[in-house]
Amino acid sequence: MNPITDNCDILALQPRLEDSDPVVRRIALIALADLEDPDSLPLLVDALSQDSAASVRAEAARLLEAWELQPVVTALCEALTDTDVNVREAAAQSLSLLKTEAAGQWLLPWARHGAPFVRASILRALRELRLADSADVALEALNDQAAEIRREAVGILGWLKHTGALADLARRLANDEDVEVRRMAAGAIGFASTPTVVGALVAALDDAQWRVREEAATTLGKVGDDTAANALLASLEDDYWQVRLRAVRSLGRLKSSPARIAVEHLLTHSISNLRKESALALGEFGDPLALPALREAEHDGDPEVRKAVRIALSQLEP
Repeated sequence: MNPITDNCDILALQPRLEDSDPVVRRIALIALADLEDPDSLPLLVDALSQDSAASVRAEAARLLEAWELQPVVTALCEALTDTDVNVREAAAQSLSLLKTEAAGQWLLPWARHGAPFVRASILRALRELRLADSADVALEALNDQAAEIRREAVGILGWLKHTGALADLARRLANDEDVEVRRMAAGAIGFASTPTVVGALVAALDDAQWRVREEAATTLGKVGDDTAANALLASLEDDYWQVRLRAVRSLGRLKSSPARIAVEHLLTHSISNLRKESALALGEFGDPLALPALREAEHDGDPEVRKAVRIALSQLEP
């Protein structure tokens, strides 16, 4: 290695970077990165692409995470195809920490790579950047055979609030075979309140997997369409308390006072989180008829529930 530099510290580390012992080389790389000198980058990139030891290559991938320069981003993208899984994962992690739009443009050509791991890693990095130009590759990736790629595509389109993707996301929520894709789709479509979105979310309250139902119940509260109130009310009977909790919270956000009696019944539930959310929802409803039930709950054994009851009472008492 012959870096062009006048940094004496870098020059002093060079013999250790060429040592036969990979442990010595890895420690030298860490010392090199600590210098935070751009002149060190060619050495780190060379280690990532050429070192014979996977442990050294993985360390180089981790150490390059802070540099948003095209040669570095390109080297990390190439490392996604490394023969060693630890190197690939380290490169993917570093790419996910990129922050600039320019870096996103360098990533885009890799989003159609033939290897599923590469595509998924690139899409994950693009999701964090919220790059408008990533919408096209994300829409394509919604139909990828690999579930991990569809998940990342859903994430991108949700972050971008891509209205043109709503119908496709709704279909993924309804039909995708992967539970996590369906769950993420339920969250991703919450930026719009359209009949398509509300209908898909209401239907998802009957999904076979409770995590999808939970996410759908949460998103219906964010969407703010009170036509979903009856479906959320039915979800108060869900077998999973987590779903019931999110349904109660969303009913509160919708200020759905017709749900008052059903929510009052939850004030005596054995799970304290449900009692707390029920009290808060009753306050949001703004219905003074909830006052007797809330006053009975003032001495609940859980301090968080008592606090929620006090908040609700302050909203309802004259």
